[in-house]
Amino acid sequence: MKFIFPLAAALALGACGVETASTAATGAAIKKQELEQGRKTMDQMQQKIDQANLQSQQRAEQAGGDK
Repeated sequence: MKFIFPLAAALALGACGVETASTAATGAAIKKQELEQGRKTMDQMQQKIDQANLQSQQRAEQAGGDK
């Protein structure tokens, strides 16, 4: 009987540790996905900016050639 309570307490605390580790791993996976999505969005925006700059440069060259 003396060993049941400490054993039960140890098992309960051990289970909490597993749950905490699992929650932390899930949180880390979500953060990783958020970072990857942020990088994709940033890359897409950079491509749009580059394309807009190229179009602007082409218009400027055409306008200069029309004089």
